[in-house]
Amino acid sequence: MTTTKKPRRHGPDNGPARPAPAGMATGGARRLADWLAALAPADIPDAVNHVALRCLVDTLGVMLAGAATPVAGMARRVAALNAADGGAAVAGASGRYAAPSAAFANGVAAHALDFDDNCYAGFVHGSAVIVPAALAVAQARHAGGEALLTALVAGAECQYRVGMALGRALYDRGWWTTGLLGAIGACAATAKLLALDTGATGHALGLAIAGSGGMKCVFGSDAKPLLAGRAAESGVMAALLAEQGAGGPANALEHDYGLAALTNDGVFDAGWLTPAQGRWCLLSPGVDVKRIPVCLSSHAAVDGVLELVARHGLHPGQIAGIACDVPPVVAANLIYPFPRTAREGQFSLPFAIAASLAFGELTLDHLDDRLMTDNALVDLMGRVSMTSGARWADPALLADAPEGADVTITLRDGATLRCFVAKAAGSAARPLDDRALGDKFLRCAARGPAPGQAGQLLATLWRLRALSDVHSLILDDPTPKEYG
Repeated sequence: MTTTKKPRRHGPDNGPARPAPAGMATGGARRLADWLAALAPADIPDAVNHVALRCLVDTLGVMLAGAATPVAGMARRVAALNAADGGAAVAGASGRYAAPSAAFANGVAAHALDFDDNCYAGFVHGSAVIVPAALAVAQARHAGGEALLTALVAGAECQYRVGMALGRALYDRGWWTTGLLGAIGACAATAKLLALDTGATGHALGLAIAGSGGMKCVFGSDAKPLLAGRAAESGVMAALLAEQGAGGPANALEHDYGLAALTNDGVFDAGWLTPAQGRWCLLSPGVDVKRIPVCLSSHAAVDGVLELVARHGLHPGQIAGIACDVPPVVAANLIYPFPRTAREGQFSLPFAIAASLAFGELTLDHLDDRLMTDNALVDLMGRVSMTSGARWADPALLADAPEGADVTITLRDGATLRCFVAKAAGSAARPLDDRALGDKFLRCAARGPAPGQAGQLLATLWRLRALSDVHSLILDDPTPKEYG
């Protein structure tokens, strides 16, 4: 049994901090806490920091765009009912909120358009939860840019290591791992910013893990972004409670009634919780940045169709049918053959392909309920079919192409054209360069609360480590224009 030290206190308004409860025995949460509390900026390779910075740029861009969605407006209004005044900005709001409420509202906005990044370490939307949590706490505590960047790395690595330890079966069986694991990343990032010691960090992680949850039945509904926001809020709360001395279960990961047992039949590779020299999840499997604002499961098939169309100079009228052979997880995610709403369209392979063919590029402008009944688009959707063939039983193929696609286009003259895409453009294997990522940020921020300042904000983000205080990073406006 290890007795923890008194957690550090920050700021004049935190109230009296109690010593953290004793009893943090060795467990998965403690192993993560040992690494997390010891992590220093100098320990992080430049390549890892750069990936984390790209995640911040991408997430803030989609957050600013997402702030104009109805669901983000709902989240802000509810947050305003409960939030204390604080130092954390909320995209689309004029006031500053306490960190947990800001993390919630910004987490909803970051995931509202489903345009945020993914990671195959747990099949999660990592940054949409971790970035809002870390940013809210960093602003509330007047942290500098380097501290924020270190917290983002810490949060991502902790969450993604748990995801690797659990494996992809968790996602395949129906758990929405963003909701289930997101609080771990948000908590880890917050604990790092609060400079909690090992014991308090372990308790914070135990609290976050024990309270996590999420189901894939949320796909196509407001619940999906709302649960992302709740995961961000929950992680922040767990760390703040631990800072005050609250205790959490040391063995929340491996307990008989813990996360692995209840959600994953006890499957858990604890080796992932001890970092190996040079092993960073932000580098491998890495982070996939979305090129188009629909579920990542559709991207490889869209890329394959567009490649064939460009290579052979086709126009939609020449196409009789498009057959996509995809992994089972893709078929399970893309459940709307004829979507009725834009949100359903984001989980529809026929819509993603048809809109890409019709418009040349699928953009946020095409997330419009009215398009779902457009006759020409519905006709194109009707030509797209999706199957999951026997080839995907090969574990090596699934590892190489977890959301890949074998696309066959049949032309009206009977000719067939075929293309296999293992990973989509924007994935960690085929990343967008910094210029393209910046362009995406500017397009998204142009839809946000202060479009005229988007260029200045982007320049500031690229030099994040030079900032002495991140308090003013998010742009505020009380009257964002809503769409969708």
